[in-house]
This record gives sequence, structure tokens and C-alpha cells, in this order.
Amino acid sequence: RNKETTSMAKAETTSKRVSSAASKVLRSKSASKAEKAVAASALTQSRNPKETTGKKVASAASKILRSKTASKQAKSVAASALTQKVKAKKK
Repeated sequence: RNKETTSMAKAETTSKRVSSAASKVLRSKSASKAEKAVAASALTQSRNPKETTGKKVASAASKILRSKTASKQAKSVAASALTQKVKAKKK
């Protein structure tokens, strides 16, 4: 049987540059709900390495990275959020 456990390679926090981009995304009138959710998640992780990206936000971040219309700032924030996702490992 396969069992899944969760682990992180190392504790990560959001950099100042990405935090600034996340702040701009949150203030943007043209940013989508998904972009704002990912930005909020990234900002939450800027000071607390124990915070991780949840499944819904990770899914939204993945869609943002594939989007042709998302801004560079939104994509940068999405990439950062995905690096802080808890990875499921199979045993």
C-alpha cells in the first residue's frame, strides 16, 4: 500500500521583492480574485516560515503561471507561493 506523508524540504519565506509584488497585486483593480488570493498567501508567508500554501491557492497559482494574461508581478508571486507548498511524498 502507498501511504502519503507531507514534508517540506526546508522552511521558506517570501522575499522582500515578491512581498512588494504581492502588495501591488492586492492593490490592483485589475487583478483577479485568484491572483489576489495567491498574493495574500505569499504575504502571509513573508514572515512565518511555518505557513505553507494550501491546495486551493496552489491550484490558483498554477493557473496564473499558465495564463497568458497574468502580469509579471502576479506570475512572480504565484511562483513563490508554489515553492512554499507542502509536497506529498509517497512511501
